[in-house]
Amino acid sequence: MMRVTVFGGGYVGLVTGACLAQVGHDVVCADIDADKVAQLNNGVSPIFEPGLDAYLQGGLRQNQLRFTDDMAAAVAHGDVQFIAVGTPANEDGSADVHSVLQVASTIGRYLDHPAVVVTKSTVPVGTADRVRAALQASFAKRAVNPDAEVACNPEFLKEGSAIHDFMKPDRIVVGTESPRVEQLMRELYAPFNRNHERLMVMDVRSAELTKYAANAMLATKISFINEIDNVAD
Repeated sequence: MMRVTVFGGGYVGLVTGACLAQVGHDVVCADIDADKVAQLNNGVSPIFEPGLDAYLQGGLRQNQLRFTDDMAAAVAHGDVQFIAVGTPANEDGSADVHSVLQVASTIGRYLDHPAVVVTKSTVPVGTADRVRAALQASFAKRAVNPDAEVACNPEFLKEGSAIHDFMKPDRIVVGTESPRVEQLMRELYAPFNRNHERLMVMDVRSAELTKYAANAMLATKISFINEIDNVAD
C-alpha cells in the first residue's frame, strides 16, 4: 500500500484515484472546487463513466479514497503526487499547461517530505522540466530542499471504458531517469502487472512524446476509417 495524492477531480483524476484505491492504495484526491469535493465525499460523481460510481463508493466505504480542497493536507499525504488537471487547447492549438504548473507551485509551497511528482495530464514535451523548475522556485522561497523528483506517467484512457483501460492496461508508460522513482512506480503499479509485464520505462521526454504519438495514431486511424466509409458510400 502506498500513499497517493491526485490533484484534479476531473475525468483522469477521478479514474486514477478510484482505480488506485480499488487495489489497496491510500488515495487523497484534491480539487479547488469545494462543492465538487463535498459531492464526491458523498459518493456522487460529477461525470458518468461505467463502473466509476461503484469504485468511488467502495473506496469511500473502505476509507481508501478521500477528497479534499485543503491543498496543504493533500500535499502532506502523498509519497506519489499525480498532477491530473486539464490542459485545454490555446487558440493556436497548443496545450495550456498553466494549471499543471500552478499545481506544481502549490506542491512546492507545502511539500516537506520526499515525494515523486508525476505528470499524468496530457502535456507537451518539456513540461516536466517546467514542473521541476516551478517546484524549485517554490522551494527556494521557503529556503527548503525536500527530496522531490519529477516523472511522467501519461494516461491512455478511452471514455466509456476508462475503468477497464486503467485496471487492465495494455501498457503503462513511465518516464524517469531515476532508479528510485522507477522502483516506486513499479510498486505502485504492481497490482496491474501480476500476469504480464506492462510497465515500460523510458526517459521523461520520450514518455511525454509517447502520449502525443498515441493521440496522433488514433486520429490517423479515425481519419482513415472515415475515408474508407466515404469511398464505400
